[in-house]
Amino acid sequence: MAEHAWLTLDMPSELHRKLKMLAARRGLTMRELCLRAIEEQVLKSPDGRTVVPLEPDEVLTELWDNEEDAVYDNI
Repeated sequence: MAEHAWLTLDMPSELHRKLKMLAARRGLTMRELCLRAIEEQVLKSPDGRTVVPLEPDEVLTELWDNEEDAVYDNI
């Protein structure tokens, strides 16, 4: 089974309503619609070309490997 993480997103009520309606029209859950949109943004460059999925970056690893951010390691 794939590992999952949770994301809680606060959004304006009107946007939530539109998201719910669009998902229903497309026969998707709101989760499915959101995941597809996020994947599209993460896996495409600004000019629309498909890019290689992001891998942990050494610079970011160094920045995040500290006691203050360690609280997020086990979430």
